[in-house]
Amino acid sequence: MTAELLDGERLASRIKMELADRVARLAAAGRTPGLGTILVGDDPSSVRYVEMKIEECAEIGIRSFDEHLPENVSQGDIEDIVDRFNADPNVHAILVQLPLPSGVNEEQVLLRVSPDKDVDGLHPTNLGRLVMGAPGPLPCTPAGIVELLAAHDVPVEGKHVVIIGRGLTIGRPLALLMAMRRPGCNAAVTVVHTGVEKFSELVRSADVIVSAAGRAGLVTRDMVKPGAAVVGAGTSWQGKKLLSDVADDVSEVAGWITPRLGGVGPMTRAMLLRNAVLAAEKVR
Repeated sequence: MTAELLDGERLASRIKMELADRVARLAAAGRTPGLGTILVGDDPSSVRYVEMKIEECAEIGIRSFDEHLPENVSQGDIEDIVDRFNADPNVHAILVQLPLPSGVNEEQVLLRVSPDKDVDGLHPTNLGRLVMGAPGPLPCTPAGIVELLAAHDVPVEGKHVVIIGRGLTIGRPLALLMAMRRPGCNAAVTVVHTGVEKFSELVRSADVIVSAAGRAGLVTRDMVKPGAAVVGAGTSWQGKKLLSDVADDVSEVAGWITPRLGGVGPMTRAMLLRNAVLAAEKVR
């Protein structure tokens, strides 16, 4: 068996084309969507990530308002920029790139972002909306994973989904989303981590596996039920090489699998752009 690739790059390109049309309509009505980004320090991964978002904003017509601050910036200075973006009617969505330097209270900064401009969908107000099933920006990576599976006709409704990892950005919100009665979800969801008894057996029972642990090669072929869908949402670095949570030979038993590059990452960025456009569309 050779797994079908869950091609996030191709799907993200299609989503961006649709978003470009929506941005053009907004711009014609006098409202060009704007994304404000706050980057602190010069971590290469964070710098490149923000650069990619800015490039993709330009592709579809979203205006970028960028603040790149030194490592030693004060808490107050960061919060002042958040306040300025909150008050600026030209900035419809705000991204605070994490991690912030030690000594900066990340939670305090993130809570300061207006929930209506929360492009990551991780503000407590928006997570509360997710729990309630109320409209609001969805967390980007979980939303991207759901769309990626649906676009490739992976059966999810009524199936067993095992999520490895319980982090705020992927594991916890994805578990909520996958369990909800909505298209492409409505699954039986189990959240596990490597400290769980019979970890491998639980993973092998899954119809869909999403690994968001950030441990290279954590999911091995003997842990995958033949024909299951496997999503590598966690990554780690070995020097300059980006590694997946999913071992390469899993593709020999899985029915669907994300590539090491071009799977979840492009979808996360596409969902961020969608949240920014939605925020602009909601302004009255």
